[in-house]
Amino acid sequence: QVQLVESGGGLVQAGGSLRLSCAVSGSIFRLNHMGWYRQAPGKQRELVAQITNAGSTNYADSVKGRFTISRDNAKNTMYLQMNSLKPEDTAVYYCNVNSLFRGDDWGKGTLVTVSS
Repeated sequence: QVQLVESGGGLVQAGGSLRLSCAVSGSIFRLNHMGWYRQAPGKQRELVAQITNAGSTNYADSVKGRFTISRDNAKNTMYLQMNSLKPEDTAVYYCNVNSLFRGDDWGKGTLVTVSS
């Protein structure tokens, strides 16, 4: 069984920074990619950033240059460094892992609130 646990969310003023963490436990066979998604009130869940098994990254246009996704394989942890936060970044942020046989696994989410 795979478990994903997010942490690091909270309340921050516009222009501030937060770092989200996603601790991954369990066996993942044939990892395809890992990523962060977010869902704001009344909106659909959207991809924020993704990192492939090979280490390639891609970002939503709205966060390019401000957010950085990374992972520490030794710690089985993925991170999202968020800088220059804006009120429109307010959302619940979800950790996602996609693997060959399991498909998508999700964390329960962590709330990020950016005040203006």
